[in-house]
Amino acid sequence: MENKGLKVLVHASAFFMPFLVPFIIYLVIDDLEVKRMAIQAILFQLVMGALIVVSTILIIVIVGIPMLIGFGLMWVIVPIIAIVKALNDEKYNYPIVGRWI
Repeated sequence: MENKGLKVLVHASAFFMPFLVPFIIYLVIDDLEVKRMAIQAILFQLVMGALIVVSTILIIVIVGIPMLIGFGLMWVIVPIIAIVKALNDEKYNYPIVGRWI
């Protein structure tokens, strides 16, 4: 039960402290599954931040507008899906970075 709460906290931290909370949980907790989720959450936030910056720059050539909308929605929706999966005790891998870990 403790791990479920920690997983939910890692995923929910995307909305209030996307780097600090997963990093602290990674350092403090010994459970490998929770550590894996924390690393995935940090990497997902970094990759999405970079993609949104690139999309913002590409607005100049209009291609960036749909990319910015898509990545922005993904940045909000993916953590919500992860929270629901964690509450249901289902394994979840973040898109893009899930296979890296």
